[in-house]
Amino acid sequence: MIKAVIFDMDGVIIDSEPIHIKLEEELFKSLGVEISEDEHLTFVGTSSYYMWRKVKEKFNLSQSVEELVEIDRKRYLEHVLKTGEIIPIEGITETVKKLFEKEYRLAVASSSPIDVIELVVKKLGIDNCFEVLVSGDYVKNSKPAPDIFLYAADKLKVKPHECVVIEDSYNGVHGAKKAGMKVIGFKNPNSGNQDLSEADFIIDSLGEELLEIIDELNNAEDVVKN
Repeated sequence: MIKAVIFDMDGVIIDSEPIHIKLEEELFKSLGVEISEDEHLTFVGTSSYYMWRKVKEKFNLSQSVEELVEIDRKRYLEHVLKTGEIIPIEGITETVKKLFEKEYRLAVASSSPIDVIELVVKKLGIDNCFEVLVSGDYVKNSKPAPDIFLYAADKLKVKPHECVVIEDSYNGVHGAKKAGMKVIGFKNPNSGNQDLSEADFIIDSLGEELLEIIDELNNAEDVVKN
């Protein structure tokens, strides 16, 4: 039985990947770092620490990983606070509210820092729907490791096989499957050409189709048990 739904945030709840990519490209340029678009997109879904550790190693940057992460996150948070640019994925707020009404236990498992996650769900008016908010900072290994999903399940007090995860990146889908969870891949064009083939389902919208799939998963498992 599916008891919990775990959402990624960037690219699933909000369409933030274009903003992240733009701000990171500006920061790369100021640091004298040249990274192709394809390589940049491989970091979608990973934590800031993971990305900047890789970039620092490759380009031998003088700044520490912690300094680079702090600069990156500060720029994004300042941008959001200044512009109010938090764009929800179409249909997501209604879907979250409906899942909450159906009494699914809900969590956000995002590589973003917790202050940004809290800001986003509050601004969208869905903060009361989520029982657990998990940042990639809370676990040792970033997506595509399963750590963040297992942590979320533990906090929700459910077993991994009782969870379905909504992800828009290869790193997220792979990590959730490694955690032993069902995965619904959301094909967000702004997240780049992500390989979602490991997902149990792939969808291109987060409205009724998503709700139907989750209900189907429940019904299928009930049939098996009976």
